[in-house]
Amino acid sequence: MTKRKAKPVQPWLQTAMDYSYILLGSAFVAVAFNLFLLPNRIASGGVSGISTIVYDVFGIEPAFTQWAFNIPLFILGMLLLGGMKYGMKTLVGTAFIPFVVFLTRHIEPATSDPLLGALFGGIGVGIGLGLAFRANGSTGGTDLAAQIVHKYTGISLGACVFIIDGMIVLTSAFVFSIELALYALIALFVTGKTIDLVQMGVGYSKIALIISDQQDTVKRSILTDIDRGVTKLSGYGGYTDEERPVLMCVVHQREVTKLKQVVKTADPKAFVIVANATEVLGEGFKIQ
Repeated sequence: MTKRKAKPVQPWLQTAMDYSYILLGSAFVAVAFNLFLLPNRIASGGVSGISTIVYDVFGIEPAFTQWAFNIPLFILGMLLLGGMKYGMKTLVGTAFIPFVVFLTRHIEPATSDPLLGALFGGIGVGIGLGLAFRANGSTGGTDLAAQIVHKYTGISLGACVFIIDGMIVLTSAFVFSIELALYALIALFVTGKTIDLVQMGVGYSKIALIISDQQDTVKRSILTDIDRGVTKLSGYGGYTDEERPVLMCVVHQREVTKLKQVVKTADPKAFVIVANATEVLGEGFKIQ
């Protein structure tokens, strides 16, 4: 049976979906900020972290501080980093987060425990940023600042982000306490892991490399019993220098046990390596 190919998404629908992701993601970031991070004085990097410190010291509404930093950084990014490279998607994320922060500023805090605030605040921000990134969008802020520093200093982008966020967390240690700065680091870590989870998904696929003297039998068994494709790679034995083709197969996590059983039945002496494949695009997996 021939599998029906997925129809490509219409450009207008893809654009609508992208902006929906960015708006929804921005709302997640803003609500998590007001529910968990701000009330517990957790400045976990970024413009939101700056606004937390400014609010505690000067009493200025975080939304105003975020607009005051985000909009000029967006304009500076356009001027220094290539015109309209960041476009409307970045502008929407940059402006909408402070807007939702302002609308939800009177929301009741979800917890007064800084550890819970760091964990769930990090999760909420990570979900929001992950959604925005999936739409090829951005929330601007210190990410743009990091890219500007990277362009004019040659320091790696990752190092620039780390330095800027590190300075914000370090400042929070002086303004608040070392303990709250440590909670901010927890929130940063959780945010990063959650972004990966949102972008890659929870259902990690597996990639199997199979070395067998019965490769034709193994290949047929995988094709018929599991209905997964197999790719033959060129390989040579390190000791004998003889040609030893390697079979490569990608399966869903739930199919790993069946794959091992099929290979063992076809060739009990087969050498099998199974590893995580963080993201797989193509027929039978994610649509590109």
